[in-house]
Amino acid sequence: MHHHWKSIPAEQVNPQMTRKFIYGEKIMIAKLTFEDGFLVPWHQHENEQISEVFEGTIRFWFDNDETKYLDLKPGESYVIKGNRPHKALMIGHVVATDTFSPPRKDWIDGSDAYLRK
Repeated sequence: MHHHWKSIPAEQVNPQMTRKFIYGEKIMIAKLTFEDGFLVPWHQHENEQISEVFEGTIRFWFDNDETKYLDLKPGESYVIKGNRPHKALMIGHVVATDTFSPPRKDWIDGSDAYLRK
């Protein structure tokens, strides 16, 4: 199936986050924009995730440990294994992609309440 990002409507998930996504049976890619200071709270999901940053910085914490973090900057990617607890802080205006396998059902059906606050 052929797609063009310009033809996919942006979803305003909350005042600080927009996203577009394309998915098939086994994979999903999401194009995301975040405003400075947006915090994705602690969560985990079965899906393996690859995050790639194009603008800004995403600060990640893992495994419910707030003493250590990883700053992901433009041109960098990180693979998050399925079911690994993580949270993220957006530093500056952030443009990124997240790729998931399998696709995030909660994103598709809109039941991702942790992002909609």
